[in-house]
Amino acid sequence: MGKRGASPAPPAGGSDDRLIELTRRLAAVAAELGLSEIEVESAGTRLRVQRAGAAPAPVTHMVAAPAMSAAGPAIEQGMVADVAAPTAITVEAPMVGTFYRASAPTADPFVREGDVVKEGQILCIIEAMKLMNEIESKAAGRILKVLVENGQPVEYGQPLFLLEPPR
Repeated sequence: MGKRGASPAPPAGGSDDRLIELTRRLAAVAAELGLSEIEVESAGTRLRVQRAGAAPAPVTHMVAAPAMSAAGPAIEQGMVADVAAPTAITVEAPMVGTFYRASAPTADPFVREGDVVKEGQILCIIEAMKLMNEIESKAAGRILKVLVENGQPVEYGQPLFLLEPPR
């Protein structure tokens, strides 16, 4: 992840074309610097570009401001853009560790995509230093997307789930 200062500033407006151009520029900077991942955040928009094969996680997440809703095209071979619903709540990893969807390898996952969850409901476990930490939902809603594969290492602040809040 390294050189955060090397990323270009996000566009001031909410134009999809400008976001696509920014994503292309970030991909170019990441490739030029040999980075596996680069992330910028400004004015409520977070854009993360990650090379395919760097980790089994989704390659790019844009948690967009309400005016934005369309995904951009493929950026470069092995790089993809994906936009979350404008009202989606992102549940992020509160620590570095290993992500587990269930309490045991043969157990059912705590939640699946489409499940309705309550605030405080256990969504997953993150193992850190041989301690199993239950990660609870910070809000009620429906699981739109599970963003991490079972057994995958996660970083602090990494998006784990997208929740659709109740209407």
